[in-house]
Amino acid sequence: MKCFADTAFVCKGIECIKLTAGRYFAVISPLTGSSVLRFFDTENNIEVFRYSEKCSLKQYNSAREIWGLPTLYLPNRFDGGLVKTSDGEYHLPVNETLFGNHIHGWVHKRAHKVESASAENGRAVCVTSYTFTEEDEMFACFPLSFKLTYTFELSEEEGLKQTLRLENLSDKHLPVSLCTHTCINAPIVTGGQLNSLRLTVPVGERCELDERCLPTEKLLPLTSKDLRYKNGSMKPVLHTISNEMYTAAEGELDGKPFYGAIITDKHSGKRICNEVSREYRFWNMWNDRGGNGYFCPEPMTAMINAVNLKLKGDVSGHCELAKGESYQCWQRFFTLG
Repeated sequence: MKCFADTAFVCKGIECIKLTAGRYFAVISPLTGSSVLRFFDTENNIEVFRYSEKCSLKQYNSAREIWGLPTLYLPNRFDGGLVKTSDGEYHLPVNETLFGNHIHGWVHKRAHKVESASAENGRAVCVTSYTFTEEDEMFACFPLSFKLTYTFELSEEEGLKQTLRLENLSDKHLPVSLCTHTCINAPIVTGGQLNSLRLTVPVGERCELDERCLPTEKLLPLTSKDLRYKNGSMKPVLHTISNEMYTAAEGELDGKPFYGAIITDKHSGKRICNEVSREYRFWNMWNDRGGNGYFCPEPMTAMINAVNLKLKGDVSGHCELAKGESYQCWQRFFTLG
């Protein structure tokens, strides 16, 4: 089985790392926030993440959140840009003027470092990292040094696994909130029909959001519409899904326990499976009005605006790291033909 890591692969005019293992290949872009630009199953012709040869680097850079698999810290919205911790208060710029929030942080907009890349025993691996220091312009409003390390592992047996490790390098407490703005391609198979797509996410309770897309702190029972995620009848495109946030629950994949989301093309029977670690306690669903060729089932370790909520951490997912402490979570994507 072919397996290699190409550290000089060029995609959209920039140097990337291409991992290949059996029927899969993945393109990782350290220079654009360690995003996975592309993940493809050559045997089943499944394009997992949103990708287009026609999209220029300029277009991609103008909206990195809506291509491939970008990782966000701090993800989603913070009321007025406020980030409160047990020993500090920080004010991020309001970059969502419509609702008066800060949204999505800055890590995905920075160039990252390549730590290593190798391939052996049927597994291709690359490690990248980003260290936030006073050299970054955002340090003026968020003076907490940290390091975020990304480990990508690709094998034909397990698919693409991403492990994130967040380490606090500062003297004060660092808030933990991680998310991938998972942009699933629509359709997922070459020549597939949008009407044929179905999304399964094992949701528990709905997190009510206000008119500014911030949690009201109320957890609601699932409605008949919400249950479509749970029973796998939700159409993820061709209608609007706008910031629907839920607590995560246990699901099933082919009769076995599965903690994650499943995307199915009903016509072909082909599937994309996104298994996540237990640190991901919430799902936020969004599809950019449903007609732009992708949709986003986003696993999140904490609620939107968790740092500012009155809810306890075991409900909101909010936690902090003391100096030298680290936090780790993982997820993987694989296909079934």
